[in-house]
Amino acid sequence: MIVKDTQFASFQQYSILIFFRLYILLLMRHVKTFFIKTYGCQMNELDSEIMVGLLKSRGLERIDDETTADLILLNTCSIRDLAERKALGKLGRLAKTRKNSALIGVAGCMANAKKEALLQKVPNIDFVLGTNNIHELNTVLDEVLRTGNQSVRVDPRFEHELDYQITVRDDPVKAHVSIIRGCDKYCTYCVVPYTRGPEVSRHPDDIFLECKQLVDKGYKEITLLGQNVNSYGKDKPEWNILFHDLLHRIDSLEGLERVRFMTSHPVDITRELMEAIRDLPTLCEFVHFPLQAGSNRILKKMHRIYTKEEYFEKVALLRSIVPNVALGTDIIVGFPTETDAEFEETRKALEEIRFSVGFIFAYSQRKGTPAMRWKDDIPQEVKDERLQTLLHLQEQIYKDERTKLLGQTLEVLVEAPSKREETLLKGRTRCWKNVLFPGTPDLVGTLQQIKVHSFTNQTLMGEILQPKKLLIVGA
Repeated sequence: MIVKDTQFASFQQYSILIFFRLYILLLMRHVKTFFIKTYGCQMNELDSEIMVGLLKSRGLERIDDETTADLILLNTCSIRDLAERKALGKLGRLAKTRKNSALIGVAGCMANAKKEALLQKVPNIDFVLGTNNIHELNTVLDEVLRTGNQSVRVDPRFEHELDYQITVRDDPVKAHVSIIRGCDKYCTYCVVPYTRGPEVSRHPDDIFLECKQLVDKGYKEITLLGQNVNSYGKDKPEWNILFHDLLHRIDSLEGLERVRFMTSHPVDITRELMEAIRDLPTLCEFVHFPLQAGSNRILKKMHRIYTKEEYFEKVALLRSIVPNVALGTDIIVGFPTETDAEFEETRKALEEIRFSVGFIFAYSQRKGTPAMRWKDDIPQEVKDERLQTLLHLQEQIYKDERTKLLGQTLEVLVEAPSKREETLLKGRTRCWKNVLFPGTPDLVGTLQQIKVHSFTNQTLMGEILQPKKLLIVGA
């Protein structure tokens, strides 16, 4: 048999490629370290803490240097275009700076949104892991190391309960606890129902046990997480327990100082929940209560399933039941077909309700959402102008609110030393206000009475009245 030179050359090239691939695989089998970066919401932060626990359980060491890590894992967000572009840009840069033998994995909402398309867009990725497949991280890693092939694991629904005991938490004072995953609301601008699937509540016994274990370890504040925490239990009527029932049960934990929750959908905020905020000592008086828009036509186009009037009625009811409650909101400006008059309705709503926390964004199209079928017809310069108008208004609201707090004494949970100045500690009030004050690190984890004397931007400045040390049981 006669082999042409070109065929021989191709065979040589193929052999070299196979040898190089096997050599790289041999190196990759000695994965000892990992680097993880998290984008997006508190749910992603908790998912990252779980993945850190899974990787540490196989003996890997977490390091902060991505250029020397054997495994680089990005836990991504897909809620806004900017978040996706940041992650994609990071992946592109990693291709140039990582070790040749390093593995790259992509988890989170962008993994669910793009799936196999991610491998085409960024060929240097080794595996794609969806939000509903976190439990398979080590399995996928083993598969990639064994075969050298890329892997994509993306399930549309959360069906495998996670081992939350393995979670490695970065914060020694506050902890996130997942109570429900997914969303059934299908707002027309939002990718969450498509990236995290339908709502799936976690069993209340498992939630209570995790909260108890956290309190036993010394955690002072627990934040209950879900895309829509208020829907908790509605998918499991046989449990006969809804969100406010769960809050009452958790409040009974001895040693727990504070409970928070996020995020909420206005439709599912009930009178029973409002009364729980009023009556339960641990439950903080802060509710994230997203308005999104002040125009009924735009709200309908967004599929928010409430009117402006219904929203205002619930806000009035909540404030009558819990007079000192603080409200947070999300606002989108420049939604398709939004007129100047409709934007003005949103501005007036913001001015009237006066939210303590506001996350305000210009609309950006998200592939896979119903809103993609509408032309993004609001010019960018108009979006920017509307955005700046609301941001300036919200800044004034912040200033007015903090001015009223001057001279007042507020309960603050001391969270950590300030990164700004070594002599300062930082913490939050029950109503989600940031506070800085002089103090020593041994006060971290305690509740202190802080008298406010000034503020900078969105941060209150104050002094501890009478420092209270952390009570150590058995001391």
